[in-house]
Amino acid sequence: MKLSLAVRRGVTWLQILFALLFSVVAIAAANVRAHEVTPAIADFRVEDGQITLGLRLNVEAFVAGIDLDGLSDTNQTAQAADYDELRGLGMQDLEPMVRLFAEEWLETFSLRAGRAVDLRLSHVTIPEVGDASLPRASFLELTGKIPATADSLRIFWPAGSGGVVLRQNGVKEPYTGYLQGGETSPPIPLKGGAAKTPVEAFAEYIPVGFTHILPKGLDHILFVLGLFFLSPRVKPLLLQVSVFTVAHTITLALGALGVVSVSASIVEPLIALSIVFVAVENIFARKLHGWRAFVIFGFGLLHGLGFASVLGAFGLPSSQFLPALIGFNIGVELGQLAVIAAAYLGVRLWFGQHPKYRGRVAIPASVTIAMVGGYWFVERVFL
Repeated sequence: MKLSLAVRRGVTWLQILFALLFSVVAIAAANVRAHEVTPAIADFRVEDGQITLGLRLNVEAFVAGIDLDGLSDTNQTAQAADYDELRGLGMQDLEPMVRLFAEEWLETFSLRAGRAVDLRLSHVTIPEVGDASLPRASFLELTGKIPATADSLRIFWPAGSGGVVLRQNGVKEPYTGYLQGGETSPPIPLKGGAAKTPVEAFAEYIPVGFTHILPKGLDHILFVLGLFFLSPRVKPLLLQVSVFTVAHTITLALGALGVVSVSASIVEPLIALSIVFVAVENIFARKLHGWRAFVIFGFGLLHGLGFASVLGAFGLPSSQFLPALIGFNIGVELGQLAVIAAAYLGVRLWFGQHPKYRGRVAIPASVTIAMVGGYWFVERVFL
């Protein structure tokens, strides 16, 4: 009797916990796309003794003075309002600020080829203000003279600049790597030959896939939680997750290979609808119906296209395409399993067998998930 009372009280407190948890998620998720931190991409080429380094980056975050190291959402910073204001500026207004920023930032950026290489900003390209729900990628071109005696170079990426994907161009077996703020690349041979081994590429892309789920993939997290809350039994959960995994693996591979390409303006709203669907069905269905597995498979194909767009932003090393792709996919799976494990240990292990689990935990959680997914759909289509 005492144990039963304790469990009932636990479920009541769990309801409160879920209400708070998902309220926080809903608030944080409202602008997740517009304020998502994406890595910079640095493509460099050395020809006739000159290096040309093209940077694709979210330049408004840099101009606003945001410390991007370890950051996933610009709303978490004191400069969030400045960042939002800068996002609304066109190239004519923003470019002078970018050039002023670049002068100071280049003093912290270091490129050495036997000795320090002086870099100058030669060109700035800022797209017109477009979809405010997506980060805007601007382009900075840096140029400098490489000493004739140099046979390799090293790049230091300044602290506070977040992550950067380094990609060497114009040589055989080019170097591709990922640096965090404050890190320095290994020596990169100017003539190529620094391509990663299969094991290195595989290992490097596992954390890329994992961090796309935790902490950055709120939409994918909510979809997986939607699968989780259908039933307290393990078998339906494992079947759903397996179907979802097979499906998104297919489109992730096809998208990464360039065989399939669908606009994010189509994929992202449909991903939001997939969250709404699984959450609403949890409210009315008490078990896994056979047709739901086919629906989840279709939604998995959509989520795979979303994963592929993220992977496209990072770029895959051409010489180790398959190991990097597999590593990224495994990272995604590990992220999903971490979400399920946390939900199982925190909820189902203790309260899954309680007779009121469905009414007091699963249904309120599913309603909240559906509301967040619905908001995302409206935001991605109409706002």
